[in-house]
Amino acid sequence: MTDASHDVLICGGGLAGGSLALALAGSGLRVALVDALPLAVRADAAFDGRAYALAHASVRMLRALGVWQQVAALSQPILGVRAVDGRVGAPPSPLALSLGDELEEGALGAMVEDRVLRPALMAALAAAPRVTQFAGARVIAQETGPGEAAVTLDTGARLAAPLLVGADGRRSGTAARAGLRRTVTAYGQTAIVCAITHDCPHGGIALQRFLPAGPLAILPLPGNHASIVWSEAEAQAAALLALPAEDFLAALAPRLGHGLGRVAMAGARWSYPLELSLAESMVAPRLALVGEAAHAVHPVAGQGLNLGLRDVAALAAVLAEARSRGEDPGGAQVLARYARWRGFDTAAMAAATDLFTRVFSNDLPGLRGLRRLGMAAVTAVGPLRRALAREAAGLAGDLPPLMRGEAPGG
Repeated sequence: MTDASHDVLICGGGLAGGSLALALAGSGLRVALVDALPLAVRADAAFDGRAYALAHASVRMLRALGVWQQVAALSQPILGVRAVDGRVGAPPSPLALSLGDELEEGALGAMVEDRVLRPALMAALAAAPRVTQFAGARVIAQETGPGEAAVTLDTGARLAAPLLVGADGRRSGTAARAGLRRTVTAYGQTAIVCAITHDCPHGGIALQRFLPAGPLAILPLPGNHASIVWSEAEAQAAALLALPAEDFLAALAPRLGHGLGRVAMAGARWSYPLELSLAESMVAPRLALVGEAAHAVHPVAGQGLNLGLRDVAALAAVLAEARSRGEDPGGAQVLARYARWRGFDTAAMAAATDLFTRVFSNDLPGLRGLRRLGMAAVTAVGPLRRALAREAAGLAGDLPPLMRGEAPGG
């Protein structure tokens, strides 16, 4: 038998899919949330080692969904951003990009670890009366008809709704089954992610050091802790990951500079391959994509999750409006509005992160000088600096209600 009691089916119960389920349920829609992994696996502290640089607008959104209140005490406000160009063992260039107190709204954003954010989101989902979770269930078939999309699970259950949303990551089975192809550009880099402790306070400053092999991000966490995102060539990254912890730290230390004092490892190391991956379209008949199912970008600007949350906020706004008008949530006109809203921002962020990666991941003398002058020029010109700060904080452009801090259904 087919369960058609839902308004929206979401495949993928991660941060994007879970946030969307909360937002839609808050607007009165009935949501089925399907994820192949059991709840206990996703709630494990070792599930994902990343920490996220959440833009100011993303924090607003999570607060509006009732999630941020549970993690705020374990987060670290981002009070400034500094980007410097350099080489290993050499002092950083004095020509740098610095952002700080340009926003009237407050901090640029906040850092929060996955092991903190994910369980809080899962707890909110468990308490949401209009969200039905199908955890540990894998989609084995998917079809689209004139008035509904349907999926068949390996449990034997068949679910149907007017709209299917793919939030199942950059290897999205939802997109693949719909025939949506992807354009993938491999950077030949791996991101090594870990946490460190350090003697000197970080002051809430997120530091990005551009090194020839790839960027190194030093992101502030509560107390004298920092999250490291170290982009290296694949072969070098594999060799680094194979080192004992003390040897790994010895290789990392000269890349950090001296501002943090003595450093020590704090926990395990994770690794993630880096690529630019874009779906050919964010929509198909009765289907919408959000998050990395639609786009995966290089972490050079720390905007990957923020980009996905903007998808969620826009789709939630479009579907809430459609519901108020009595429109079909999976109708072509409704999905076209979502695609138009998100198209430019997605393309612009993909192009910007790709350009940054290519321009800064080298040691060409002429280009090195130009990029240093460019960063210093932005810092020196107040309007440019403020515009960049608002962009980094997610406050530029046409903001969906959630990113203005408005609760769903309000």
